[in-house]
Amino acid sequence: MGLFSGRVVLAAALWALLGHAAILAEPKGSLQGHLQIISPSEIDLAETGTPAAPDYAKFPLIILTQSGKVVTEIVADTKGNYHAALLPGNYILDAKGRNKGHLRVKPQPFSVLANQTTKVDLTIDTGVR
Repeated sequence: MGLFSGRVVLAAALWALLGHAAILAEPKGSLQGHLQIISPSEIDLAETGTPAAPDYAKFPLIILTQSGKVVTEIVADTKGNYHAALLPGNYILDAKGRNKGHLRVKPQPFSVLANQTTKVDLTIDTGVR
């Protein structure tokens, strides 16, 4: 490889690396919200007489692009709260598995702006009767 072509390859590699770093450094925004799970048949615990707390881990959420491509999957914490860092853009929040007919959920479109937090709550009806 000649000196000139070696410099070209080195310059191209440096340019690609710097471009990748610029993408990684792009300011992100965030999504936060609360997941509510509705189960029409409340189950009372025999000892306490209070309804069982929802197991949010059983209801993962997905963030999709406007064209339907999955961006990421998130799980609410034990209180039903969730958070995700995202690049600025337009997205849809949905429940994983909704398309299989087991859950009733209204997908929520939302937009994320750089350095800002967007609040979107989601309700899942398990349909358990």
